[in-house]
Amino acid sequence: MQSYSHDPHGVLTLDAGGTNFVFSAIERNRAVVESFALPSYPDHLERSLDTIVEGFRRVRAQLAAPPVAISFAFPAPADYFHGIIVGPRNLPACCNVALGSMLEDKFGLPTFINDGDLFTYGEAAAGLLPYVNVLLENAGSLKRFRNLLGVTLGTGLGGGIVRNGALCIGDNSVAGEMWLMRHKLESDVNAEEGASIRAIRRVYAAEAGLRFEDAPEPKAIYEIAEGRAEGHRAAAIEAFRRTGEVAGDAIAQAVTLLDGLVVIGGGMAGADGQFLPAMVAEMNGTYMAPNGERFRRLIPCAFNLEDPGELQEFLKGETKELAIPGSSQTEKFDGLQRTGVGISRLGTSEATAIGAYAFALGRLHERNTT
Repeated sequence: MQSYSHDPHGVLTLDAGGTNFVFSAIERNRAVVESFALPSYPDHLERSLDTIVEGFRRVRAQLAAPPVAISFAFPAPADYFHGIIVGPRNLPACCNVALGSMLEDKFGLPTFINDGDLFTYGEAAAGLLPYVNVLLENAGSLKRFRNLLGVTLGTGLGGGIVRNGALCIGDNSVAGEMWLMRHKLESDVNAEEGASIRAIRRVYAAEAGLRFEDAPEPKAIYEIAEGRAEGHRAAAIEAFRRTGEVAGDAIAQAVTLLDGLVVIGGGMAGADGQFLPAMVAEMNGTYMAPNGERFRRLIPCAFNLEDPGELQEFLKGETKELAIPGSSQTEKFDGLQRTGVGISRLGTSEATAIGAYAFALGRLHERNTT
């Protein structure tokens, strides 16, 4: 996809959450002001909108040159094509708000809004996707990747899709809604309830014989699982393993359609050592045929890119040299069909900001060439 690492144009960015709005500005694929957070006032529309305007004004004042656009992530549901926020669950006051038009009026700048998909776009532009392709090139591999599924694990289960360098938004602005995949272990429940911070607490409480209200926070449960804090270690390990299984099932369903790499971000990404092995194992699972035989659920093999041994096997591939029929020439190809799952190389907030930057410059380029 188009790289903007040398583009001097600046873009104002925002990562909007139910608690805080985090503001920044990006030039040349990097932040050029120190990001800062302001309270989002999720239940008070006027204060929330005033905060957005104030945040962007503060960022603009710090730039040496005028920005060319505003671009940011705002929770769905929304009509991102027209910049209208419909009714995000964690920002209930922002219901049917023409936010894009409001900001264009206030700042006189083209304004582009999307959601967590921008995390995936950032990782495709300057994160895991180019990182893996450079590793493959350095290893002498013929393989290159062009598609990326982004998954965020934290308060919820988010997703985004980049196909051949283009962000997939969908006709209703709802592509990549991973949270609505089916929960593997509870068929009447959505996957987010089995792959989020509340799922970690819920499983830990059940396994440890506690009430949910008495379960520690996920960070503490992670410390228990790692053996660095007192608690029910077996319950903590199982909580993360089960999250990996449920998320891995949802990811496998998505990868079946997309066929690309997978990048994990969000607040739980730092606990990858506890959930990633189970996630990849689930992706490499099998189905049973009517005759009792088992077959792989995914055509490509899934590799844990954070495991040094698996990474080396992934990079090596299976290069073969074939004779071309009717010719004395040969042709090389990599016969290992594979996907890899890795953790964000940028961090979720930075990836989202870089994604917003690349998305805005791409849209401006489209406008200028049509």
